[in-house]
Amino acid sequence: MQSLQQKASVWSGVDTQDAFAIDETNLYEKLGLPAFVNLSTDFYNRVYSDDEEWFRSIFASSNKEDAIQNQYEFFVQRMGGPPLFSQRRGHPALIGRHRPFPVTHRAAERWLHHMQQALDSSSDIDSDSKTKMMNFFRHTAFFLVAGDELKGQNQGVACKHATAKPAAE
Repeated sequence: MQSLQQKASVWSGVDTQDAFAIDETNLYEKLGLPAFVNLSTDFYNRVYSDDEEWFRSIFASSNKEDAIQNQYEFFVQRMGGPPLFSQRRGHPALIGRHRPFPVTHRAAERWLHHMQQALDSSSDIDSDSKTKMMNFFRHTAFFLVAGDELKGQNQGVACKHATAKPAAE
């Protein structure tokens, strides 16, 4: 059975080494906090005005300002900065935090579409950093898809056990 990381690499088309090339440079020190705040703001402005209702509905229960803050704090922390996200929200636990949402291949591609546009429009982030970040985002998006698939498998097992006849006493 493939690990979640292996599935993410296959589905995303991004080798694990390329996905984690963000660790070769402290992108937080290189880019600074405003680059991450601006990227997350631009990204969520795109998400919340998406033409596709099915995609917007994924975020309907979220407050846009909170989503922006959660994202840039996670990015800052993951890319070499202070642990802003963990200090405020605890361990990132990406799969667990995304459990309530339908993280499908289609949703991941739509998410990545908006992130690519946000990166492309950023003047705060150099080309090499954009490439490293997009590889990480692409791999991570499909890591979450793999986690969502696992959630479905676990629910199937739980339902199977819940509907099984009890053993004779």
